[in-house]
Amino acid sequence: MPEKDIIGLIPAGGHATRISPLPCSKELFPIGWRVDDSGNAKPKVVSQYLLEGYRAAGISKAYFILRKGKWDIPQYYGHGEIVDMDLGYLIMNHPHGHPFTVDQAYSFVKDNLVAFGYPDILFEPVDAFASLTEYLHKTGADVTLGVFPIRKDQRWDICSFGPDGRINVVAVPDPPSSLQRLGWSIAVWTPAFSAFMHEFLAAAIRNNQFIAADGKEFVMNHIFQAAIDHKLRVEHIVFDKGVVRDIGTPAELIAAQSEMAPRLSDIK
Repeated sequence: MPEKDIIGLIPAGGHATRISPLPCSKELFPIGWRVDDSGNAKPKVVSQYLLEGYRAAGISKAYFILRKGKWDIPQYYGHGEIVDMDLGYLIMNHPHGHPFTVDQAYSFVKDNLVAFGYPDILFEPVDAFASLTEYLHKTGADVTLGVFPIRKDQRWDICSFGPDGRINVVAVPDPPSSLQRLGWSIAVWTPAFSAFMHEFLAAAIRNNQFIAADGKEFVMNHIFQAAIDHKLRVEHIVFDKGVVRDIGTPAELIAAQSEMAPRLSDIK
């Protein structure tokens, strides 16, 4: 069966405990500014940057995956007019970590290419998803990860590379390394990886196993590592001049607000 159009996924099931309490869902926290159709300056919410990254890759459809109670997100975005996309909303059933949240979309995307990013992580370049999609087709990979330089003070999923130059380990170092590091932040994958993740998580649910071998709750790096171990083809692009910033921490949020606070005269 030929693959259908690429679909973006946005996991939005968290509680923002690191920066709570907030007056809104973290995904709607204002970071920077946008200009509406009338030419007026309006606050720009953090998740819009991810959606713009999808749009830059020609992606016109995406699903937010919500926990119950985060109704302000569909109220804000509606059908997606703000970002010129078709948006849908799914409700998560298994609150055991990001992979279970993402897998709620399986029946909706199982025949599609999938673009994946976190709505509270800002990244550059904005056209990174277009590069990942092109490289996925070029290499025939099951997954292509977008890999970025990670600062010493950032705790991140770090990638290690084998003699062939391909990723062989995806993990959070403990203790964190003091060296310059490379970590993944975004991804594009095929139906083969969607099926692998779905089966992996279904087995975890059957076995009531919601803690990974390292003693931590399952996160996406565990699924990527399992895919590598099972010989799925996981490729990557290093955006060596790229930047990532996780606004889920107070320090990163303050820095992002400072960096994206232009004068109104610069917006119009």
